[in-house]
Amino acid sequence: MNSTDLTQTPIAADGSFEIQLQKSGTILQVGKEQSILKALQDAGHDAPFSCAEGICGTCLTTVVAGTPDHWDSYLTPEEQAKGDCIMLCCSRSQTARLVLDL
Repeated sequence: MNSTDLTQTPIAADGSFEIQLQKSGTILQVGKEQSILKALQDAGHDAPFSCAEGICGTCLTTVVAGTPDHWDSYLTPEEQAKGDCIMLCCSRSQTARLVLDL
């Protein structure tokens, strides 16, 4: 399956999904109980964050492809509906892969 298919495919039944870092092409697995931020940190990537609760906006990142599942309190409903950004610390994915501007 190619990247385009995965960014339009619903998330896996086990709650896991992939993130693809657009700048390097790196693909990381994000488990059901893991945040995107934690998956990045575990793989040795630096990502800005502060509160780790989705309220400060420090970890706001552009979504290139895929559909975010917003769990934050920072973005307005209108911003969340656009689906073009995500809070790495708490939000997840509705699709099998999210491509991030990282």
